[in-house]
Amino acid sequence: MALGLKCFRFVHPAFCNYFAALTRPVSEVTAKTVSGRQHDHRQCMAYPPVPVRHFATKKAKAKAKGQSQTRVNINTALVEDIINLEEVDEEMKSVMEALKDNFNKTLNIRTSPGSLDHITVVTADGKLTLNQISQISLKSPQLILVNMASFPECTAAAIKAIRESGMNLNPEVEGTLIRVPIPKVTREHREMLVKLAKQNTNKAKDSLRKVRTNAMNKLKKSKDKVSEDTIRLIEKQISQMADDTVAELDKHLAVKTKELLG
Repeated sequence: MALGLKCFRFVHPAFCNYFAALTRPVSEVTAKTVSGRQHDHRQCMAYPPVPVRHFATKKAKAKAKGQSQTRVNINTALVEDIINLEEVDEEMKSVMEALKDNFNKTLNIRTSPGSLDHITVVTADGKLTLNQISQISLKSPQLILVNMASFPECTAAAIKAIRESGMNLNPEVEGTLIRVPIPKVTREHREMLVKLAKQNTNKAKDSLRKVRTNAMNKLKKSKDKVSEDTIRLIEKQISQMADDTVAELDKHLAVKTKELLG
């Protein structure tokens, strides 16, 4: 018993120093000398490193948030009984193609006869394109003629549609002949076309959201037939397809904006 207490006297200071080291950062834990009372010599004692938890900074969290998430790639054949992903993909691509077609036909620095072809005219028989009810030709580099002789009753509606096309056109009428002066290319005209391009892109995004919403609603009808994990995976695939299409829409808008502004 006496021997045990005597030994404890020599060990006790080391334990005290060890527990003190646990409360200090790792960088401060160094080799510490312990004086031996019995033999009056110095002994070097190294303490084990203390584990320290490092918390993520706001900058690190923001960086992690900005990193792209894991993409999914579902085999469409495996889920065709639940939803036709190929059909959803085609609908999204059609939105993209419609915007590209709109950009090419209606948003050009130099107005051409072809840019008037697809202007929608509201008639008694419904909505028709301008080239369905008229003959469009280029009289000179500064003038386009729209001949309404085949559908004279639609002349007023055609004039209204041309004015409201967003192409900065001011048509003049002579009987059944509509004269459309081609506007000069000014900075204001270019900026107006860019504004119209943005409006058309936003409309395309609205159409894309409808496609996505319809696909999600169709998927919800199968929740009682398949597992929740499968539903979530398909939802992620649809959202990924929509996000990719939005990125393409923005890309084409950027290219068109650069082209229009020169």
